[in-house]
Amino acid sequence: MNKKVKFIAGMLTVVMGTSLFYGCGQASTKTSDEKEIVVWSNLMDNEVAKVDEIAQKWAKENNKKVKVVKDDSGYQEFLTAANSSKGPDMLFGLAHNNLGTFQKAGLLEEVPSDLVNRDDYVGKNIWDAVSYDGKAYGVPISMETYALFYNKDKVKTVPKTMEELITEAKAYGQNGFQFPINDFYYTAAFMQTEGGYVFGGGNGKLDVTNLGFDNEGAIKAYQFLQDLVQKDKFMPADITQDIANNTFKSGDAIFYIGGPWDVAGFKDAGVNFGVTAIPTLDGKNIKSFLGVQAAFVSSKSNNKDDSWSLMKYLIKNSGEDLYTTGNRIPVLKSELNKDTVKNNEYTQGFIAQTAYAVPMPNVSETQAIWDPVKNIQRILGGEDPKVVAKDIQKAVKDAVEVSK
Repeated sequence: MNKKVKFIAGMLTVVMGTSLFYGCGQASTKTSDEKEIVVWSNLMDNEVAKVDEIAQKWAKENNKKVKVVKDDSGYQEFLTAANSSKGPDMLFGLAHNNLGTFQKAGLLEEVPSDLVNRDDYVGKNIWDAVSYDGKAYGVPISMETYALFYNKDKVKTVPKTMEELITEAKAYGQNGFQFPINDFYYTAAFMQTEGGYVFGGGNGKLDVTNLGFDNEGAIKAYQFLQDLVQKDKFMPADITQDIANNTFKSGDAIFYIGGPWDVAGFKDAGVNFGVTAIPTLDGKNIKSFLGVQAAFVSSKSNNKDDSWSLMKYLIKNSGEDLYTTGNRIPVLKSELNKDTVKNNEYTQGFIAQTAYAVPMPNVSETQAIWDPVKNIQRILGGEDPKVVAKDIQKAVKDAVEVSK
């Protein structure tokens, strides 16, 4: 499963999870007397091995015991384990969109104000992602978003605006520009750029009663998206990510919107491509969704002080390993300035886009939006954006109310 799918699945199935017995079984021998710090991680196996290696160095230096466990459990599993004293002290490498659900249940400890220096991190939006009601409950580890891929052999000039992109793509051919246009994970970028939004508020304080799916900006974005399908005929309304990906891979498309999870496949296919920030729309930078992998300390832990100390050590020492092992884009300025990151043109394209990205909402009500926003398919099919926008707004409002 690619990173983007895993990221979305984490949001859509936050209350489901799959590996309670594995995670809890590994941690079940822990007692408060042993003072063993147990860390659960949702990262990939090879990344978890690196985290464990670093954690054991800290343990040796501090005469402590640490167990790092690969675990993909969701909210319900974590809740059950934490309340039975079999849960972890720390979660390292969990998508930030889980934060609201976990915090609402009282499972997360607020980050100490003196734990890290926020000025050492790349941007304020990174901290907004791990904040709830204005307070930070997690520490950022890495970040991801999607950006524009372009075929270096066929693109004469890298476009700076969507208008330039459309002109060049149309001159190339009918399928010149491809992306999963019916997937709100991607189309939200254009809605948010024009002034629409999922939930109102900001600074880590989202207002789930304030929805922006039918305002003037959102409707303008829907019209733009409809034109890409109906007027410019770049892609069918029911396009899938696989189709868009394969069209770019084959050279039939010269522009494609995707994420770091697409890089390896294109390299393996021998595509000569570049990555850059998505071109501006109506003079505005594109507000794509931002994903942040984060670390949390359990409010049920008996080893909070040691857990924070270990977390600080892991974050300081794991950035380069997670980048080279799992292609995790660092969030610390010091890591971004290392040659391995600075000299990677693909990474630099995604980093450029993160400057404008908006954190995926981290409140539990977010899971309620995904079915209602499928109505955007109607707009792509040719229906009046103004009419459908009102339907989307009402459907999301109703779904959010039910989810509370």
